[in-house]
Amino acid sequence: MFPQLAQQRDNPCARTMTTQPTSMITPPASLALYVHIPFCQTRCTYCAFNTYTGQNNLILRYMRALERELAFVGPQAEAPVATIYFGGGTPSLVPPDAIRSFIRRAGEIVTLLPDPEITLEANPGTVDESTLRDLRRAGVNRLSIGMQSADAGELRLFARRHDVEDVRRTVALARRAGFANISLDLIYGVPGQSLSTWQHSLRAALAMNPDHLSMYSLGIEDGTPMQRWIERGALAAPNPDRAADMIEWATGYLVAQGFAQYEISNWSRPGRESRHNLHYWRNLPYLGLGAGAHGYAARTRYSTVLLPAEYIARIEAQGAPLAYPLSAAAVESEPIDAQTAMTEHMIMGLRLTGEGVAAADFRARYGRDLWDVFGAELAALLAAGLIERTPDDRVRLTPRGRLLGNHVFAAFV
Repeated sequence: MFPQLAQQRDNPCARTMTTQPTSMITPPASLALYVHIPFCQTRCTYCAFNTYTGQNNLILRYMRALERELAFVGPQAEAPVATIYFGGGTPSLVPPDAIRSFIRRAGEIVTLLPDPEITLEANPGTVDESTLRDLRRAGVNRLSIGMQSADAGELRLFARRHDVEDVRRTVALARRAGFANISLDLIYGVPGQSLSTWQHSLRAALAMNPDHLSMYSLGIEDGTPMQRWIERGALAAPNPDRAADMIEWATGYLVAQGFAQYEISNWSRPGRESRHNLHYWRNLPYLGLGAGAHGYAARTRYSTVLLPAEYIARIEAQGAPLAYPLSAAAVESEPIDAQTAMTEHMIMGLRLTGEGVAAADFRARYGRDLWDVFGAELAALLAAGLIERTPDDRVRLTPRGRLLGNHVFAAFV
């Protein structure tokens, strides 16, 4: 689908390491668990995530490997698990019994906090009511549905297999199956998209009464069909000014409909914020399991091998636990020192449009004063009108800063 940052879409870039000690970082109170499901029926034309078609025969073996990887890594976890997120790819292609088995094993291997948020991404038309009921009984309590658009032409451009009626049907079936927390994904800034077609898609989404909306400005990723079409002149490039108009209109419209923006790309009804995504934005640790997953725990960032078959082979051959949080599937890892952690805290935390970064929380976690560490950067951003300082000593993006977020984040790199 998070730009998997649901879903793992916004991993920070690598930064220069310093020698500052990491011991000052306060241990976390909880951990998140991201489970990557790389299988798809078709590959969307904008997608650059680690996904594969034609390999569904590996799904059950892959799910067993996920349980085995967690069995190696999970017992060493530094905190209990608050959220589980099945992202992809298309996790709704996995049989509910395999999802149930993984959740049950997770409860045996790690400590789950009471009432954990367990999200599964689903594509419209890939699930029926019986499947949804089985998923709900398995412990999944939140669905993230990849609507993307209500416009038939845009869905064809994306190579999506569904239409808007499939989305409506899937949402209705999920409600009947007992899901009280449903999120819809939408994409704006699409080549050829007008403000009116975007308004139609957003209104169509709200008519389904979702609890949460993720709205992503289309990015043209390297190696995707869309990039090739634009390079050949067969497709116009996205218009950033038009995309800005779209999100500005959506901001006012959603507020009037009872939604609040809590992160640059995410909106929810009161109390329906994605707890898993908040975990990312607060720069808290998470374990990433599966082929091509990323993780950040025990002050170590890591990624795993991309190919599902190789992932399975590595995990099946592993005989004993490795240094936490790594498994035999890991292909890259780097230690994160305190300066890097503080930098990433700013980049991630400023995405939280209401919460921002609190000076008190920063001091509690890192033993440093926010303004001592980043005073020059913050002063320049304040002068430019891109951030504001609240009476309770938080810094957060202004409305203008939300539109120029990449400029803000670059100030800390």
